[in-house]
Amino acid sequence: MKNLLLYISVALCLLPSCAMGQDTVKRHILHEVQVSTQTPPSETYTSTPTQVVTVEKMEQTGAVQLSDAVKQMNGVTLKDYGGVGGIKTMSARGLGSQFSSLIIDGVAVNDCQNGQIDLGRYLLGNSAYVSFSNAQHDAPLQSARAFAAGNVVMMETRSPSFKEGRPFNLKVGMEGGSFHLYSPTLSWEQQLGSKVRYSIWGNYISSKGNYPFTLYYTTSQQDSSSRERRENSRMWMATADANLFYTINSRHELTAKAHYMQSRHELPGPVIYYSTKNSEHSEDRLFFAQTKYTYSGTKVRAQAIIKYQLTDDLYQDTAISNYTLNTYRQQEGYASGTVVYRPVEGLKLSLAEDIAYNTLVSNLAKNNHVERLSSLSVLAVAYDNSWLSLSANALATIAEEFASDQAIKPSSNQTIRQNYRRLSPYVGLNVKPFRNVGLRLRYFFKENYRIPNFNEMYYYSITRELKPEKALQNNLGVTYIWRTADSGEQAANFRLQVVADGYYNRVSDKLIAIPVQNMFLWSMINLGRVDIWGEDTKVDFSVSVKRITVTLGGSYAFQHATDRTDPISKTYGHQIPYTPRHSGGASLYVETPWVDFGYTAMIVGSRYYRQQNTDDTRLKPYCDQGITLAHTFTFRNGSSLKLKGQVLNLFNVQYEIVRSYPMMGRNYRISAVFEL
Repeated sequence: MKNLLLYISVALCLLPSCAMGQDTVKRHILHEVQVSTQTPPSETYTSTPTQVVTVEKMEQTGAVQLSDAVKQMNGVTLKDYGGVGGIKTMSARGLGSQFSSLIIDGVAVNDCQNGQIDLGRYLLGNSAYVSFSNAQHDAPLQSARAFAAGNVVMMETRSPSFKEGRPFNLKVGMEGGSFHLYSPTLSWEQQLGSKVRYSIWGNYISSKGNYPFTLYYTTSQQDSSSRERRENSRMWMATADANLFYTINSRHELTAKAHYMQSRHELPGPVIYYSTKNSEHSEDRLFFAQTKYTYSGTKVRAQAIIKYQLTDDLYQDTAISNYTLNTYRQQEGYASGTVVYRPVEGLKLSLAEDIAYNTLVSNLAKNNHVERLSSLSVLAVAYDNSWLSLSANALATIAEEFASDQAIKPSSNQTIRQNYRRLSPYVGLNVKPFRNVGLRLRYFFKENYRIPNFNEMYYYSITRELKPEKALQNNLGVTYIWRTADSGEQAANFRLQVVADGYYNRVSDKLIAIPVQNMFLWSMINLGRVDIWGEDTKVDFSVSVKRITVTLGGSYAFQHATDRTDPISKTYGHQIPYTPRHSGGASLYVETPWVDFGYTAMIVGSRYYRQQNTDDTRLKPYCDQGITLAHTFTFRNGSSLKLKGQVLNLFNVQYEIVRSYPMMGRNYRISAVFEL
């Protein structure tokens, strides 16, 4: 308790004293008005590679879940356990999913139990944009937890804006699709006076998930097979989100969010020995409430964050011969303060402090109560002008952990105490060498330090002496932008953006999580050292002529991520599990006054699902393609109706992202959204 009071006192000291005829107006103009006050991070002016999926691109691709946006990011490996309700986690550049942090409105989402965030739990219907940054988000005013991430996914809630004379916005949507997909959405935004706005958003999604697939009885897939259907895959998920925006004055702003999610998923398990009878399911409940205060002065900027998060997870197997009921309850209290001081033009000094207290209580017989008290402290400096951006920071990690000793000595009631201490550096650079050329060079180096999560330390297996993972990241990249001057509606406007980055990462004491028998039970594989060499390239080109816009995009990622632990091991030099050497994508979007057309392709090369790379452990490469058609009707009273149809997995390719969890074949979605 004394340590907790000391940490809270330090954090508080850092805080300073938020009818109707059809019209031909283009729909994307309205969307730009909605998000005009929320500028996404730059993809070229940062020292860390950054990618952004805007609300316009979400609509073009039909992205619904956060995972739909993340899989559009170059160099990101998405693990998807099949179906609408399957768990979806991500990794990037050979760093495991536990190195990736999710930041919602500047506040981190944490999972101390398994350290990885299920991206399928979070929906995009109320988002302004999603961004992904390797290493960290390149901004001085952020929490210490954001500085500590190995990779950062940022979701920004849409800030309401209103048309003159109407202090509210209403959005009602309905989506349906193959295999009994059903998803209604409701959004209400209201302005109260000149300083207060709020938004309420809700969504319900359900699906049977009973899609067909071919079951092969040999790994060669050349012998006998049968046509099966993915049974026991029903799911439903309900989400509610409430946001408050209070602009006190030009310098002070307060925002608050309350978020609730509840879901139930049947767990069909892998299809190695496939059976249509399954007795397993999971239930999840997630609630968090957070508030953020920001101050923007001439010399000083600051933010203070307070958050409470509660997560309940349940796994149940109702089979009489193997009845199992496991329950887990996580709670977190979190406080963060950041102060940025600008003594002279271009120079920024910042100090950030985070305090978190986590508990995990389960009904397991061993180690059923674990606590962790952690502190993250960051001292950072940044300088930027028109041609140079330079930043550096040092992160101090301090954590204490407590758990019962029963897993090691069943007759003992003593407490296990773990202590963690680490100082981790970062440095980043972005240079524009030529004044009149849109060419920029960048470099960053960062060390990451990841404390083992509670599952790795205490659950599903005997307690081990696990060391924290340490990752060294190096990146050297180039960005180039060329555009024509705006010549008016009658002339063609062109824009070209090229981004290329090469990197080298080295991970020590790497831990890899692989499912044991279903999506809930996992096993840990510990590799002493992994070396990752890679390259990411992305090209985007767009041309606008009158009211027609055509956008082309292409990306390619190479990852050589190999086990370098023991030269005499059979797995030495082998690619680590579920990491493709080659991946990429392509996209085409055409916007016209009559119809909008989108095409996407995601290409993933072969991977291996075990440490040893053999023909028997190889997963085949695949290409997943989809098309979208949409049209928006706008009316004289300012309302609009958008109709959209999608065909996903256009050519009905059967593939697996995770071994024995076949993905959906061709499926369809249609939606209608009315806005007032």
